[in-house]
Amino acid sequence: MKRIVHVNSPKELKSFIDFPHDLYQHDPNYVPELFIAQKDMLTPGKHPFHEHSQIQLFLAYEGDKITGRVAAIYNTNHIAFTGQQDGFFGFFDTIDDQETVDLLLKESEKWLKQKGAKTIVGPVNLSTNETCGTLIEGFDRPPMAMMAYNAPYYPALLENAGLEKKTDLLAYEINMDTASDRSIRMIDALEGRLKKNGIVIRQVNLKDFKNEVVKIREVYNSAWDKNLGFVPMTEKEFDYLAKDLKMVLDPRFCLVAEKDNKLVGFILGIPDINQILIKIKRGRLLPTGIFKLLFGKSNITRIRVLTLGVVEGYRKMGIEACLYGRILKNTGGTKVTGGECSWMLEGNYLMNHAIEQINGRLYKRYRLYEKPI
Repeated sequence: MKRIVHVNSPKELKSFIDFPHDLYQHDPNYVPELFIAQKDMLTPGKHPFHEHSQIQLFLAYEGDKITGRVAAIYNTNHIAFTGQQDGFFGFFDTIDDQETVDLLLKESEKWLKQKGAKTIVGPVNLSTNETCGTLIEGFDRPPMAMMAYNAPYYPALLENAGLEKKTDLLAYEINMDTASDRSIRMIDALEGRLKKNGIVIRQVNLKDFKNEVVKIREVYNSAWDKNLGFVPMTEKEFDYLAKDLKMVLDPRFCLVAEKDNKLVGFILGIPDINQILIKIKRGRLLPTGIFKLLFGKSNITRIRVLTLGVVEGYRKMGIEACLYGRILKNTGGTKVTGGECSWMLEGNYLMNHAIEQINGRLYKRYRLYEKPI
């Protein structure tokens, strides 16, 4: 008989984090998350998300064996910003068993309903500013950095539990040998045209990183404010993410558009750190994982463009094309052979078309689900 356990102890938290390692131990495409990073994210006092919102972790057991896990997430900032009484579920992993899924979601719904939520949405791992979505197409390749991965049986289990599609999130693959070079060839002319309007494209300044982060956060929180599910990141949340990203950041792939010392747009591409993490057993940096991480960075061959934004009033001026084109051009002379642009809302036709114009190929699809509670 299956039962649900509320995660409340360090031992239970360790079991919660480690469950996917056992679930996917024979899956060559599974990438383990770093244990220390997951522990901090899920621990109040360690991650700034917990300063304004609440989570409750659940484990499903059959006897002494774990069969699934989930986090119920009550994001008060989301409710305040959108006015929607949504609750969320995330960190969702399960064996191929409907009873396990039904029990996990039922317990999550009960907890969220007590908080005042009227809908459950997910999966999202804390918020849409972090990893989210259930993979529904593209199971033949490992995920890129900060992207989700799951077994092919997840969508049917979620749908059988009564959840329905909210929206799809798209991932486009770009290979340098097939990418259109039109953006690269036109980059100088496009940037020259922008300069006449006082707009300059430049690399992020790592020596003044603290101030750069402040400016980028302002663009991030204004450029995406109308996107489905978006919630502005607090100063502490953005700083927390920036601190992590700085460890892998290559300024050639982190660019900003600036006018009169004010940022009006930026694009961020990060090395696909998953090419290293996939080799780190159970996400442990010690005793040998740290060396794989340190010495493997120079051999990464792909980047993930995870965010591009231009503030209102500066869109459709060619800034987006310049930022994409400059990143493509900057891969010259590096080991980068291609990458991924993700995730894109399926309804963001303008940006999706721009990626397709440089021969980006839709190769993975993720889904957000929802259900009234």
